[in-house]
Amino acid sequence: MIKEARVVTVDDLAPATTVVVPVIFDEDGVLIAEAIPASLCGHELARSLDAEWCAQRGLSETPGSSLSWSSPDRASLVLVSLGSSYNHPESFRLAGASAAQCAHGDLVSFLLPTDAIEFPAEAAQALVEGALLASYDYKKPDEDRRLEVVPLGVPLPSVADHDDVAEGVRRGVVVADAVNWAKRLIDTPAGELAPKEMAKRVAERLGADDSVKVEIWTESKIRDERLGGLLGVGAGSAQPTRLVYAIYQPEGAVAHVALVGKGVTFDSGGLSIKSGDGMMAMKTDMSGAAIVMAVLSIVARLGLAVRVTAIAPMTENLSGDRALKPGDVLTIRNGMTIEVLNTDAEGRLILADGLSLAVEANPDAIVDVATLTGAQRVALGDEVGAFFASTDELAEMIDEASRRSGEPLWRLPLEPRYEKHIQSSVADMQNVGKPSTAGAISAALLLQRFVDGRPWAHLDIAGPGRADATRGYVTKGATAFGARALVEFLEQVVANAADVAAVDV
Repeated sequence: MIKEARVVTVDDLAPATTVVVPVIFDEDGVLIAEAIPASLCGHELARSLDAEWCAQRGLSETPGSSLSWSSPDRASLVLVSLGSSYNHPESFRLAGASAAQCAHGDLVSFLLPTDAIEFPAEAAQALVEGALLASYDYKKPDEDRRLEVVPLGVPLPSVADHDDVAEGVRRGVVVADAVNWAKRLIDTPAGELAPKEMAKRVAERLGADDSVKVEIWTESKIRDERLGGLLGVGAGSAQPTRLVYAIYQPEGAVAHVALVGKGVTFDSGGLSIKSGDGMMAMKTDMSGAAIVMAVLSIVARLGLAVRVTAIAPMTENLSGDRALKPGDVLTIRNGMTIEVLNTDAEGRLILADGLSLAVEANPDAIVDVATLTGAQRVALGDEVGAFFASTDELAEMIDEASRRSGEPLWRLPLEPRYEKHIQSSVADMQNVGKPSTAGAISAALLLQRFVDGRPWAHLDIAGPGRADATRGYVTKGATAFGARALVEFLEQVVANAADVAAVDV
């Protein structure tokens, strides 16, 4: 897999085993930028190619489609489509993925014509993200290939463009490395990644990041802190529960955001047991926890001026002799009680504790991430996540972050008329609503009760949290969907604070 990327000059192309040239389509055909050398890998390149000829060989206006030439005695040459423009980051992600998938050998060089690109840093970051994310392979963690990005101009790229590309490459590596780390955690068999082991691996990674402090709460600490939802869900497992509480606090932070992630390392459904088929991918149920910790790591390594508190309750939901029973009532940290009618609706129980802790950290906003409801998947499928937001301002920021990251999220309503679905006669609320009715909404309404009226967003990624097949830069298996969108969101938080400061001045 491609694990690293760097910027080089065109003079360093000789050792490359694969050279990738981006092309765009217009009414005149397939265009190659003037900055691309006319002779590459023993081939003479025209500035324009016939679109029909290219289409017959697999190269079309669809971003990421490609056409390659290879021979045993020289580097392979790959033409990859960016569609109709050099200025769509998602097209560069798909082109990067194609470059990684088409590459022969251990060194891939991607030629980047900066004269044609409005924002070279964004293009370079997207390209590197796509290549590194697409090259993830759980079974081949030690395979080591390298991506080189070659900024080109006429006659040379400007210093500013070269520096922008270098910064984009650096950022792309940071983002993709952390997302692939989260994917590897999620793909790890549940028998190897009990809550204790997951907490250990998170602490090991975050321990290498500047301005980050990590606490691992053991069961005795969790009991002392009155996390009744987490303890209740974990009671049916022989594996002890854990909670990871991490803080990134840089000097000069302009805002504070709390992230909460669901960390059910395996979900059998408890006594409300799932079917055999329903359990097959339930190691994925700790995706939210892996995602929020990956986001904190990215933010720390990018040095963003925002304080982040990341909270991840971790447990197994099994059916041992101490397991939670339908009809039991749990008391959450903030004192509210929940009647548990379905033990397979456990994620909201541990998130309630996590959100209560987040409120106590006094953040400006709270965001939680979870593979929470099958209803989300029914509504939006496997490629689009759902989000809920308590304010329109926060919703607009999440929506923009979704668009920029290429991780599609669709806002669903926090419809107050459905509050009655979670009313309980013996507790403050019950953990499930009406059967087959507004399941994602009723879950979000329950969570909203634990954020104390603060600006809050909830990402339900049950569908896109796992891919049944590779598509573009999304590899089969764990996706860590939402991580890149949250990084984009946090960058907006910093940018908005800077804009406000500028106005105040």
